Amino acid sequence: MKKFDKDRLLLGFAGPALALVSAFLLTMIVLAVSGVNPVEPLRILVEQGGYEDVQVLILNQAGIYYLAALAVAIGFRMNLFNIGVDGQYRLAAMVSAVVGASVELPGPLHILLIVIVAMLAGAFWAGIAGLLKARRGVSEVVSTIMLNAIATSLIAWLILPKNLGVQLPGSNDVTTGEIPESGWFPALTTAGGFEIYGFTFVAFALGIVYWFVLNRTRFGFDLRATGASESAAQASGVDAKKMIMTSMLISGAVAGLAGMPLLLGESHTYNLSFPLGIGFTGITVALLGRNSPVGIFFAALLIAFIDKASAGLDSAGYEKEIGTIMQGLIVIAVVVSYELVRRYGIRRQQQKVGEELAAGHAIKTDKEVAA
Repeated sequence: MKKFDKDRLLLGFAGPALALVSAFLLTMIVLAVSGVNPVEPLRILVEQGGYEDVQVLILNQAGIYYLAALAVAIGFRMNLFNIGVDGQYRLAAMVSAVVGASVELPGPLHILLIVIVAMLAGAFWAGIAGLLKARRGVSEVVSTIMLNAIATSLIAWLILPKNLGVQLPGSNDVTTGEIPESGWFPALTTAGGFEIYGFTFVAFALGIVYWFVLNRTRFGFDLRATGASESAAQASGVDAKKMIMTSMLISGAVAGLAGMPLLLGESHTYNLSFPLGIGFTGITVALLGRNSPVGIFFAALLIAFIDKASAGLDSAGYEKEIGTIMQGLIVIAVVVSYELVRRYGIRRQQQKVGEELAAGHAIKTDKEVAA
């Protein structure tokens, strides 16, 4: 039994390790073919990661990616592909920013109101796809992609000055108005004077909650069982349709929190420059981290490191899009390497079963001879 656990641990580590090594090698090959020194850009990335300001940027970005990846991972555990995290996160950020800017409450209550509104907005938007899946069997991939597009158009309409937006004097930017200081989440200031979003620590703490609920509660067991086999879960008394709906609601609620580190920690408003694509990056992080809270943490740090450290490539005469290429290659490498590891794991299990059967047959033969 110990040997089996060891094999499973090694196989779990082999997938991400193979993906990362392959991605970096492929990046070097692409750079070499393009006539660029394949080593120097990577050296610059590592050098950039040594600066305190870049480290703070990486940590802040990792918190955002971590929440988006947790939202995706909840769906994955249920065998659902919530590709609509990006729309859920942006809509939740905008709605919560509008509410936060329109009221004044004591600090903790103000922050709590904004967070609750964000969770409800994200859950509502994801719940539409969950309802379509549970009641009509509509693929969540199709519905969430369409809901992303609808969310983009809805946000563009809601943020107009004639609706909920505010036109800044002398600027083309449109915002939802600034949240009063009572709604700002306290930050942690480093020795160098740089601020780590306070909500970043809340994001990482949610990883512990995710692990506990998934592995130590009846709901988590039902979720994993339904994701593994919906028909088997129904036979054991689990309401699969209810689990689909509940999982999408929770996934959407967590997606709604993905904008909180930035909204409560820096921008204090939703505007046209609010980042896009966070939900899609969350898919990459969840895949690389294999839906494990610890794996997602390190994957979020890695992607955030590439994202922020690559900004220093410009000043050295290299294209910062090298970081984007590296992230794209990581996605491809993850898919391929995980499939290779999965197939190897199946062959390894078959081999072990064959060895055990052969050993049992040999023992039986020896006993027959002795008799």
